[in-house]
Formats: sequence, structure tokens, C-alpha cells
Amino acid sequence: MVGAKQTMTDAAYNIMLKRKKEMEFPKLWAEVAKSMKIPEEKLSRKKRQFYADLMEDRRFAALKGNKWDLRSRRSYKEVSTETEPDIDEDDVTEEFEDGDVLDLPKGEDEY
Repeated sequence: MVGAKQTMTDAAYNIMLKRKKEMEFPKLWAEVAKSMKIPEEKLSRKKRQFYADLMEDRRFAALKGNKWDLRSRRSYKEVSTETEPDIDEDDVTEEFEDGDVLDLPKGEDEY
């Protein structure tokens, strides 16, 4: 896009491309703010906006220790979030054997 204004996440992406490794959020934010010449009075508000935008931008991967990297440089296992709920083994009942039937409530006790 000709004449399009660069977003904070675009600036972060370009910074990360040049850096070639993960960065802690405060350092990444400082470099983005400097490169975009964000005025001092807007830094706090823009920082919150930047963090939210970074979380939603699929080009980036949040890592342990408040570090960020480009998703393309990370393995699937490093950036995927666990979708299976944690299950406490005490809460799990044994599997049914053939012929066992669930005792579901009926009538007024029905859900």
C-alpha cells in the first residue's frame, strides 16, 4: 500500500526480522515506540494497545518469560496452546465394560 501508515505490529515485525531472535516485551515496546516516534504522553495508552494487538497478531508468538518471537521461527509445539482441558485422574471414572449401561435420570429427575 502506497502511503499507508505503518501499524505498531508492523513496526514490531520489522524489528524482529532484523533481530533474528526473541525479545522481552519491554525492549520490543521501547524499540517500537522509538521507531514510531510515539509522544511521551501517549506511551502508556499505546503500550496497552500494542500488547493487545500483539496478542491478536498471528505473526507473533508469546513465549515464557514475557518474551516474543516471530511465529515462523518457532516450532508448532512451542507456539500451540493446549486445547485439551486438564483432567484430574480422580475425576475420571473407569471405562464401561460391555453390557454396562448408564443410569440416566428419567421423569421428573430428567435434566
